[in-house]
Formats: sequence, structure tokens, C-alpha cells
Amino acid sequence: MFAERRLAGKKAFVGFVTAGDPDIETTCALVREMEEAGAALIELGVPFSDPIAEGAVIQEANVRALSKGINLDIIMDAVEKLRRETDIPLVYLMYYNSILSYGSDNFFARCAKVGIDGVIIPDLPFEESGEIAEYTKKYGVYQISLVSPSSTDERLRMIAREAKGFLYCVSSMGVTGVRDSFTTDFDHMFKVLNSVSDVPKCIGFGISKPEQAKELKHYCDGVIVGSAIVRRVAAGKDREEKLKSVSEYVRSMCAALVE
Repeated sequence: MFAERRLAGKKAFVGFVTAGDPDIETTCALVREMEEAGAALIELGVPFSDPIAEGAVIQEANVRALSKGINLDIIMDAVEKLRRETDIPLVYLMYYNSILSYGSDNFFARCAKVGIDGVIIPDLPFEESGEIAEYTKKYGVYQISLVSPSSTDERLRMIAREAKGFLYCVSSMGVTGVRDSFTTDFDHMFKVLNSVSDVPKCIGFGISKPEQAKELKHYCDGVIVGSAIVRRVAAGKDREEKLKSVSEYVRSMCAALVE
């Protein structure tokens, strides 16, 4: 997907939703709606009781989903059904304990079977990625690495050299959530990353406005938006309103990436 977009001179909009918020049927409908609105890749957040990288908006979505009994098997079944309708890249954003509880081999085998392309695990540091390396390789599921503004140049290079699928570039320190501005030196960060790897790079954490997407698109292959979408899901009074709100928002963000 990223290779095709690079050839066409296009940037990727990456949307995030918490799986099972408010229910798994709505999650599936949101994936299809976002794809139709122009999203190029979807992150499915796997609800967890202690999502340490998330701000209040996504934490609350986790609580809502867990209160409905959402678990990995339900999400896997939903992805399997989605794959009959779409081949859009799908990745899980999740926490390592969920994989350990499921069993690493079982988890990645099921990911491959249902059609999950990659996993983002915020609480599994790059230095510990060997814990799952044999399974990601065995089943052909990318572990998507993250880099942050606090990373040294040496660490940025180290992670970028090994990155698979795409590199998740965290826009600013702290947890997920809408931000009004960014103070990160993106010129320096991407100069370092691009010096060692041409792996696709996406910026996430805090992006919510079309103006921000326009500002950041020059650095990267795509922008990632989570909290702004999850907030719209929570605010809609029914499924129709949720889908309409998210669709209109994704269209506006995708338009900003081509202006």
C-alpha cells in the first residue's frame, strides 16, 4: 500500500478505532466507512484494562468495550468477517499482556489466519522485541516499531534499520490525545531516520485537525489519527450518526493530505 502511494505521490491516512466500542458490529461498519472515505490503513485498538500509552478518550473507550465483554476471540472473528469485504491493511494496537495471555504462537497464528497485517505494542520496547520475533517471522505479521522525540539519534537509527511494515513516529511526549501544537524538531528526527532506512514512516499522537495534517505530511508517508475519531464515535447518538460523523471527518483529513 505504501509503495503504491509513494509511486502516485500520495500520503496515507491511518485511522484508529477501539474494537468493540460501542459494539463489534459498529467497529466493523466504521472500518468499511473509513475505507470508503479514503483511509489507507486501519488500526484496531484491542481493549486492555491498563492502556498506559492512551489518554482519557481512548482509555474510556477501552472501559466501554471491556464492559461489553469484548475479547480477542471476538475481535479475531470480526476481522475474519471483514476480510470477506475488504483487503485494506489492518493492524492491532495492543498491550503485550494480551498476547502473553492468549499465547504468543496462538496469537500470531490466528492473526495470520484472519488477515491481520501487523501489531503495534507500545509497552514492548524495541530491545525486548526478540520476545515475539520468531512468531512475527513464522506467521508473516509485522511488528510495527515506534520511535519518540526522546529517542537519541543512535536509538532512532537502530530502530529504523530494523523497522518492518512502517515506522510509527510519535509526534510528542506523553499519552495519546488531541494537541493544539507540536514542539518536536521533525526536520532533525526525519533526517536521522531517513539516513538509514526508506521504510514508510507515519506520524501519530495528537493529530486532529486538517491544518496539522497539512503541516506534517511533508515529513512522512502518512498521518495517524485516533482520539479525534474515538471521540466522534462516543458522541454519536446512534450508529448512523457515529458513521456519518467519522466519515465526514476522515474525508476532511484525507483532503488535507492532497492539498
